[in-house]
Amino acid sequence: MSLDSDIIVDRRRIRRKLTFWRVMAALIAIAAIAGFALIATPGARGTFASAGSIARVQIDGLIRSDSDRTQALERLENSQAAAVIIHINSPGGTTAGSEQLYDSLVRLKAKKPLVVVVEGLAASGGYITAIASDHIIAQQSSLVGSIGVLFQFPNVTELLKTVGVKVEEVKSSPLKAAPNGFEPTSPEARAALDALVKDSYAWFKGLVKERRGMDDTQLEKVADGRVFTGRQAIDLKLIDQLGDEKTAVTWLVEQKGVKKGLTVRDYKLQPRFGDLPFLKTAAVVTLEALGLGSIAHQIGQTGVTQAVDRLGMDGMLALWQPAASN
Repeated sequence: MSLDSDIIVDRRRIRRKLTFWRVMAALIAIAAIAGFALIATPGARGTFASAGSIARVQIDGLIRSDSDRTQALERLENSQAAAVIIHINSPGGTTAGSEQLYDSLVRLKAKKPLVVVVEGLAASGGYITAIASDHIIAQQSSLVGSIGVLFQFPNVTELLKTVGVKVEEVKSSPLKAAPNGFEPTSPEARAALDALVKDSYAWFKGLVKERRGMDDTQLEKVADGRVFTGRQAIDLKLIDQLGDEKTAVTWLVEQKGVKKGLTVRDYKLQPRFGDLPFLKTAAVVTLEALGLGSIAHQIGQTGVTQAVDRLGMDGMLALWQPAASN
């Protein structure tokens, strides 16, 4: 019996050791895979940029103020990347966020050759982003422009009357927190907002005039809020060339002296959890099942985070918003 007990104890010890080393091996394998994935994806979370390559930066969707994005672009300034290609597909966003991104790209351009490629859309704040570059390339059917500013706010006065709700407030002056959406907008509040919009619009137009080398006549042709196709935009001086990423690489080689044959590698600006594919799919399916097809369509097009951002944006916007269609 004593011998059998010793055998059982030894076997248990061996099993514990085997279990320990199996767990350790699994952890090492996971760490190795994660490390390989990080290295194989240059610029993951905006951290790495391969030496002797061209960094590809994607600006998608709504543009808002983003300190993480600013820091990632600052790291790119100090990276070993030979040049940068900015791909833009954005309807714009807040004026402050667009200005922040513009300033970041201007600083990046001062250290590395930089060119912009408009994929589908560079409107409003997306166009502010584009003109940070000295050379803008767009496809023939891309949409660019929408030079303008707006301030939007909901007014639920009639709805509150219908449900019998009244919002009362005490404030220091008539224009404090105006407009608030709970009462008709006063002429004074509307005039104050109009002054804000006009001032930002003048800033936007002045930026376009300076960066694109336009005179007043040329500027007036493009600054009425419209978007233009790439084919139209090149004649209007909104862009410099028709083409795609290959066109951008050729321009960098011929005009900026970038070495020919360099690989173009993605440099990511911190992907957001809400736009992971499985979350987007789950949200779309759930909303469609609840009969909210229009919201599901919006999320399917822009992602969860972008859809929520669009509903929650406030302040002055440089945003192209075409009428929704079914």
